[in-house]
Amino acid sequence: MAPVTRTLGPLHLEDLEPHRFEDLVRQLLYDFRSWRDLEATGRTGSDEGFDARATELVYGAEAVELESLEGALSGGAVEERQWLIQCKREKAIGPKKIEGYLEGLPSAREARLYGLIFAAACDFSIEARDRFYARARDLGFQEAKLWGKGEIEDQLYQPKNDHLLFAYFGVSLQTRRRSIKTEVRSRLAMKRKAKRLLQPHTSVMVRDASDDRYPFLDRTEQPRRVRGRWAVYRFGKCGAFGVELLFRRHFAFIDDDGEHWDYAERMNDAPPHDDPLPDPERPETDAARAEAFDQWSSLPEGNRAWYELMLVLPYESIIDIDEDGDDYFDGPHIYVQPFVPEGNGPFAEFKLVHLFAMSSWGRSCRDDDGRRMALFPRHQAVEDGVAGNTDAAASGSI
Repeated sequence: MAPVTRTLGPLHLEDLEPHRFEDLVRQLLYDFRSWRDLEATGRTGSDEGFDARATELVYGAEAVELESLEGALSGGAVEERQWLIQCKREKAIGPKKIEGYLEGLPSAREARLYGLIFAAACDFSIEARDRFYARARDLGFQEAKLWGKGEIEDQLYQPKNDHLLFAYFGVSLQTRRRSIKTEVRSRLAMKRKAKRLLQPHTSVMVRDASDDRYPFLDRTEQPRRVRGRWAVYRFGKCGAFGVELLFRRHFAFIDDDGEHWDYAERMNDAPPHDDPLPDPERPETDAARAEAFDQWSSLPEGNRAWYELMLVLPYESIIDIDEDGDDYFDGPHIYVQPFVPEGNGPFAEFKLVHLFAMSSWGRSCRDDDGRRMALFPRHQAVEDGVAGNTDAAASGSI
């Protein structure tokens, strides 16, 4: 199961049509100041240096004390300030180029302009920013704002502008947040349900909800996992990553140093005895188990251990749990998302290993292959997994 990324890539402002970029900047400006009007002058083709023009209303101290626009206007303490807005949809603007753009603007003193907003679809260097502000002061602008790609993205990512982010780029952070919230709630609800319905050390059936062949296997020569996408496991617990299911259980040995170890890989105590549809291809392992048990029983009690390999069924892979079962298997049925049997199925890519001693001292050990001893017979048995072959054992398929 490949990890799902949750990050957003850079917004491609430069891909917007020029007038659409002007529209975006203008709409971001609506909350920037208290405007009397905000005109899209650049759409006419003869803008005289104005892609947009805005008139700001500034209220005096007497009007600020009043709590309504009507009171401010009635007091007559209103000042109007003219702003020039320039938009450039370019991938790069260097210091010389930005100076050239400002050279083509009218003098703020002569045109009675108060402020300048220069917005572009690219990032600006420190030198370009310094030259912009220096040239804006020379032209007589009392306020000058330079909006590069970073500043525009910052504003688009604000909740109040989420509608613009969606309208221009098809992305909605609010929808993503709601989606994440829904996913978390769904995951927690399934975890609570699993803890309520599943009992430790009992058998459960994991079923592909899309496989309508249940309970009848295909009569072909294909592996068991292909002929029917369901299997019975022994439930371990509800862990941090999902429902843990016992996949393999072997007699094991832990040395006195707590570092060296081995396990009897020719036997496997994990398959539940109450599986109504056992794998007919699985050979009998009674002899291998008996041999391993004799060897294991002869070990000192403090060195006897168990080696357990657990599959992890993520909560988000579970559709629902039927606690009552059916006529073929009366234990809980865990319905999972459709999957390809050749891969990990509905399970996580990783497995959990428990290697612990039987004694009351509770000794445990890491399954470090470099410290594994050669105590038990090493050759791999044919029976080594749910599907009845070594490939299935390695992949964790149903």
